[in-house]
Amino acid sequence: MENGVCIRPMPMRRTNLDTGETQIIPVPCGATLASKCPPCAERARRLRMAQCKTGWHLDDEPVPDPDPPTDDAKALATLRADLEAARADVLAAGDTGQAGEIDELIGQIDDELAALGVRGKAAPDNRDRPRRVRSTRRRQDAPDLPRLPVDRRTVGRTFTAADGTVWRPSMFLTLTCDTYGHVHKDGTPVDPASYDYRRAARDAIHFPKLIDRFWQNLRRAVGWDVQYFAALEPQKRLAPHLHAAIRGTVPRAMLRLVAAATYHQVWWPSADQPVYDDHRQPAWNDTAGGYVDPDTGTPLLSWDDALDGIGEDDEPAHVVRFGPQLRADGVTANTATTGRMIGYLTKYLTKSLDACHDIASDPQRRHVDRLADALRHEPCSPTCANWLRYGIQPRNTRPGLVPGRCKGKIHRRETLGFGGRRVLVSRRWSGKTLTDHRHDRVAFIRAQLETLGAVGTGPAAPDGESDPARMVWQLLRPGDPAAPRREHLLLHAVAQRHAWRAQLDAARAAAGGGLLPATGPPLPDAA
Repeated sequence: MENGVCIRPMPMRRTNLDTGETQIIPVPCGATLASKCPPCAERARRLRMAQCKTGWHLDDEPVPDPDPPTDDAKALATLRADLEAARADVLAAGDTGQAGEIDELIGQIDDELAALGVRGKAAPDNRDRPRRVRSTRRRQDAPDLPRLPVDRRTVGRTFTAADGTVWRPSMFLTLTCDTYGHVHKDGTPVDPASYDYRRAARDAIHFPKLIDRFWQNLRRAVGWDVQYFAALEPQKRLAPHLHAAIRGTVPRAMLRLVAAATYHQVWWPSADQPVYDDHRQPAWNDTAGGYVDPDTGTPLLSWDDALDGIGEDDEPAHVVRFGPQLRADGVTANTATTGRMIGYLTKYLTKSLDACHDIASDPQRRHVDRLADALRHEPCSPTCANWLRYGIQPRNTRPGLVPGRCKGKIHRRETLGFGGRRVLVSRRWSGKTLTDHRHDRVAFIRAQLETLGAVGTGPAAPDGESDPARMVWQLLRPGDPAAPRREHLLLHAVAQRHAWRAQLDAARAAAGGGLLPATGPPLPDAA
């Protein structure tokens, strides 16, 4: 770990198709958690830091407008519309066979449109399932929001100081969930009996939907395409906590209004009163093709029928909201505050959610156990096995489902109910993917070597040295006679890292020991 190499390298066989030469190369495992591989997790965190810094204080739009559609795309779109109309006609005539043939042609055209770079789908994959429409009327207990046309602008406005200095600030935003009961300083509830663990579990499960709705409302309220780089972590009370870097500035009063007016309604069947317990559970019946009551043999209510039973006057099964705690700080580019904020934003990315805070006391352990027990029996999705506990068959039901043993990520203890991505980045944040940022770091080292009059090897080798298309990579499975021992892979990786470092140091020494200007990522992380 002191050398920054992966402790769980994967042996890969690289074959040169021109010469037939083969070589066994240790490839990093790419883990993002320090519990699995600290060097790879730290490297991934540094990459996220570079991604955050790149897009936070941009002066120009990172992504140009999309190219206009080509003649081929227009022709395919016209043909796609004609086939859709023809499909409707043959279905009206009752000819399902010809409709199937048209569906095959439509699928081919959709593939061709995707190959041309056209995003989205003209029709859903499941045409037979009717689309359920819920009322879009805002709740009466939520304040109204202004609604403006959203411009394609993603760069924040500039401000001019009294001395004529022009600066373009950005913001650091913190959002959290509502309270579920009074807690001590260590995050444990004052009264565990009155602490609402069920609502805490449901808020954690549906928190990603609430975040998406917040960004939608914010963009509509301010009238421009707000971009963000956000990371999720738990508070000491184990509730989801979101930190976000926002490009540009938004008035704090507007942020508080949008947070108060943002909510997400979960239109699921009621899961408040369990019908079955661990000692009496529904049984699978092959004849019925689903689960039945263990005593009467009556089939359980299907998922679609349960949704159809939700009337227009019924309340949603759950409503997720933000808590009153909101903090928004202004940040300017190239300051010490910016670096501290980026470090704080990515502080816990190498840890699982349950390891972000030390659980050292018995009350803290019992608090985690109670939340984990609530998450164990809470439905996480329409296909969750826990619906059987409430007398409802999950969508796409199958034999072998056991309530309380759903394999969904949400029910794991280390996720604390959050099954989404830990890092949330808007589409137009930096205009680059993580792979692009990784290549930028390699290009930085390559540029350093070229300036010093040296030629890089390994990842920093010139592009023209070997054609990647003429190289074949194959993962060596356990038990492969050619797979070297793990110790040999580690020694090879350490020697390789030392050789690359010596190469850069020698090039610097030959150039007189001069240092190049810091125009890219730090050298220890780019090698």
